[in-house]
Amino acid sequence: MCQNTTGVFIADTPRKRQAAFEVRKRVFVDEQGVPSEIEWDEYDAPRADTHHFVSFLDGSPVGAARWRRKTTTAGKVERVAVIKSARGNGWGRRLMNAVETDARSAGIQTSVLHAQLRVIEFYHTLGYRHVGSLFEESDIPHIKMTKSLRS
Repeated sequence: MCQNTTGVFIADTPRKRQAAFEVRKRVFVDEQGVPSEIEWDEYDAPRADTHHFVSFLDGSPVGAARWRRKTTTAGKVERVAVIKSARGNGWGRRLMNAVETDARSAGIQTSVLHAQLRVIEFYHTLGYRHVGSLFEESDIPHIKMTKSLRS
């Protein structure tokens, strides 16, 4: 990306997708210890029903997220990540706004995600509500959260 590129973008080119994967590797594999064979899955292959996003600050990737359709009107947000040095600067909120806008434009009315326990409050500020009990994914406590995307 250009040195002065800043913002959230659909990862619609191989270069942008690679930048999103780089962020995920730094956050999930390197920082949190998630095995790489678990981090990468079939939804990372180029598919029409998985929408990948990447955020850049001055041309450097700082965040990533993806969403995919689960049913006709429900979508699942996954792999939301912001590198440590960029946290607390609104990148997570910007990513989620872009993801939700894209999902809403595709007819998604309900967003579902599995939030790590340490970031539940962040998702609450975005309007998500937890449902169910705590569970573990990759040895990390999570809880299922949902949000209505109806206008």
